[in-house]
Amino acid sequence: MSWYCLSHLSDETLLGRLAQLVIKDRHITAALLAHLAEVDARKLYLPAGYPSMHAYCVGELRLSEDAANKRIRLARKAREVPAIFAAIGDGRLHLSGAALLASYLTLENSEELIAAAAGKTRFGIEEMLASHFPSTGTLPMVERLPAESLCWVPAEMGEPAAVTEVARNQPAPGPVRSARRACVAPIAHGRFVIPLTIDQAMYDKLNRVQALLSHKIPNGDLVAIFDRMLDLTIVQLEKKKLGAASNPRPLKRSSSSRYIPAQVRRAVWSRDEGQCTFVSEKGRRCTAHRLLEFDHVIPVARGGESTAPNLRLRCRAHNQYEAEREFGRDFVRRKREQAKAEQTARAKAKARADELIPGLRQLGFSVDESRRAATFCESMSDASLEGRFRAALSYLRPRSVTRGAGAAAP
Repeated sequence: MSWYCLSHLSDETLLGRLAQLVIKDRHITAALLAHLAEVDARKLYLPAGYPSMHAYCVGELRLSEDAANKRIRLARKAREVPAIFAAIGDGRLHLSGAALLASYLTLENSEELIAAAAGKTRFGIEEMLASHFPSTGTLPMVERLPAESLCWVPAEMGEPAAVTEVARNQPAPGPVRSARRACVAPIAHGRFVIPLTIDQAMYDKLNRVQALLSHKIPNGDLVAIFDRMLDLTIVQLEKKKLGAASNPRPLKRSSSSRYIPAQVRRAVWSRDEGQCTFVSEKGRRCTAHRLLEFDHVIPVARGGESTAPNLRLRCRAHNQYEAEREFGRDFVRRKREQAKAEQTARAKAKARADELIPGLRQLGFSVDESRRAATFCESMSDASLEGRFRAALSYLRPRSVTRGAGAAAP
């Protein structure tokens, strides 16, 4: 007899089993979230051949995109606020209710909010949150869509932009409005539709493109223009990223061991078919085609060269994973922190140098001259503004004398 044929059960037995299954389902859901949180924290999706936790849930666990988004978000939040696990497991919170609370919960308020939401429907939880975190004014009839809501993000990239921004960067407490993304939707075999909202600037650019292509596409057909724009964009991007050219130049030598000649980049990209080459122990190749990086099989630090046989394409996640396997997680973490500190220092130095530009412009120096002088003074991190200004004038004085400008130090 089939497990799903239940007509032989009495009413009492059927209701009793159903109640038991609901209780078991709650415990399983809480355990599932705990497992997702731990797998995510250990980044075990990387050795399995997936570039993100979202891609692993969809590809390996066969969850839908929406189910993966909701569960990953809750799992990450429950790792910060463990009370969520217990509340879902004992039935005080259902999954939708926990998702509503996620953006508001902290370790400090979790006990109060979970108790207030316990046993409530989704609408009841929305009412409770509105009373705890009231918004001012009325909701507008028309809202400007966030820029990230208009971008299509395929599943291989991980969490969609709208979900990621809300889940990770939304300040709590505060209301969360999920932005709807423009999606590529299939409507027939080999045909797709893209709902797209554009602003005035983009509309003006579109009109300009229609005018420039009017000899090739006289009727201004948007589909033909979009196709032509993609062709032109691909050519430009491949030229920039891969050095693609109709007449490739001879191979250049560089003093930098990390420099990858354009011919080598083209060869590696073509050989690897523009896809991450990481393969799991089970033989699954990562499907990522975006955020690809050139990775040295034998690292440069160990004498590896930038040749086609020693290079491969890796998505950013697997490139970092490979570095951690090669040099250790702590070493890579220190390197990242060092790079971040250096980047911050450079940004601060540039900001300090840019303070000189308005004064130099007032003295009659051009934008380019002022910027070069400001760059010259970036290394003077300990000097005062007056000292850096004098140094900038000393740097520019030969030029000002040549052109007859009378720049003088303040």
